[in-house]
Amino acid sequence: MLHHTTYLHQTNTEWVTFVHGAGGSSNIWFKQLRSFSKHFNVLVLDLRGHGESKSKTLTADASTYTFDAITDDIFEVIDYLKIKKSHFIGISLGTILIRNLAEKSPEKVKSMIMGGAIMKMNFRSQVLMRLGVWFKSIVPYIYLYQLFAFIIMPRKNHKKSRLLFVREAKKLYQKEFIKWFKLTAEINPLLRFFRAKDINIPTLYIMGEEDYLFLPIIRKIVNIHKRAKLFIIPNCGHVVNVERHEVFNKNAIGFIKEQ
Repeated sequence: MLHHTTYLHQTNTEWVTFVHGAGGSSNIWFKQLRSFSKHFNVLVLDLRGHGESKSKTLTADASTYTFDAITDDIFEVIDYLKIKKSHFIGISLGTILIRNLAEKSPEKVKSMIMGGAIMKMNFRSQVLMRLGVWFKSIVPYIYLYQLFAFIIMPRKNHKKSRLLFVREAKKLYQKEFIKWFKLTAEINPLLRFFRAKDINIPTLYIMGEEDYLFLPIIRKIVNIHKRAKLFIIPNCGHVVNVERHEVFNKNAIGFIKEQ
């Protein structure tokens, strides 16, 4: 089972579950924990191969690394804790897992908050993925990750987020990085399906104004999906929960309370 931590509220029965992205860990939510635990029960977890879950998946075969399998890891924790329904908050690749979770078991998802959401790989991000496929076995993964982080978060005000993700990524192993990178083979058809299919779950996209790789498609999605909303944070990049945590927290908590 994935490593996880809960923060229980004395009176409120609502749950909020945080899902980090590839290369991160539950540590990226440190600026959310205090604010959210004042209002809700909170669950944070480390995805397979990340953070404190790293030692639990060293022997896992690469063929088991699929979006469905990783989503099932999250289900296992939720079921173990007897959480019948939760609000889910994700960042970057974590938003794909949340959307997949909602597709598989919508009855478990009360709302979705998607920070730095990935719903389409544009030409530049496709080139990044191709470079990764070519070099993943011969170049130390941290060099590739540093390159990806710089391209996704290039500006001076993105530096804090960039360094945080690189620091967390250093805790991975090369073999683990390669296993996760193989997920890129199934990402395009999955995202195409998510874009085409509306889902009857309240969804808030919180995007940075400077998230030039992923913001354009989210603007289009919210015009098509009836229960989707978009909040754009000015002067902010991809990792909105770190770069502008006060704004992120205020809007996410407000959205959850509306539900």
